[in-house]
Amino acid sequence: MNTIDLSPLYRNSVGFDRFASLINSALTGDSTSGGYPPYNIEVLDENKYAITVAVAGFSQDDLELQVEKGVLTVKGNKEAKDESKYLYQGIANRSFERKFNLADYVEVTGADLSNGLLTIELVKEIPEAMKPRTISINGGSNILQHKSDKDKENEKGKEKAEKVA
Repeated sequence: MNTIDLSPLYRNSVGFDRFASLINSALTGDSTSGGYPPYNIEVLDENKYAITVAVAGFSQDDLELQVEKGVLTVKGNKEAKDESKYLYQGIANRSFERKFNLADYVEVTGADLSNGLLTIELVKEIPEAMKPRTISINGGSNILQHKSDKDKENEKGKEKAEKVA
């Protein structure tokens, strides 16, 4: 499959190079997972999220969560111990691996397994340096100020008057 050239978009943006790889992976599709196990992604609050994965039949020891380079991986390894003979087996107990791409500053804060549902809690914590801030113009900083000779003379006169008073 062809990749998309996003280089024209990079002329006016910085740091979006990961965006191209996300688009390419979405277009190629993840044929290995095949929709198993099913999951939900919820928005709980402005910066809080939860991923709920249906993992019926898996115990806590059968599941593994890992975060590496902005990708959350949920693995389920079910060992074939069951020697039962089924007339029909509709409950999938096969091993799986499901990956979720996390945006910048999204961190996994916890996980809970209850009633066959694995709930993974996520929070987006933007560092103070990245939050919007107001920058004052001529707000008393050390910026060079261009003044006329007349303005300089007026300031010197004010300083002399203050010293006398």
